Amino acid sequence: MIVAHNHVSANCTPSLEDITVTKRLQQAGEILGVELIDHLIATSNQFTSLREKGYF
Repeated sequence: MIVAHNHVSANCTPSLEDITVTKRLQQAGEILGVELIDHLIATSNQFTSLREKGYF
């Protein structure tokens, strides 16, 4: 599973809520047998991968 959402502020820095939701999605995926491949935060001209940043 790949999850993505946008930040209209144009700031791709993950918030505490983004990190918390990512960890919960990963845990839920483990229960269901679905791997969380990545969680992306997008703006109009860039994106951030929470996997690349080491959040899970």
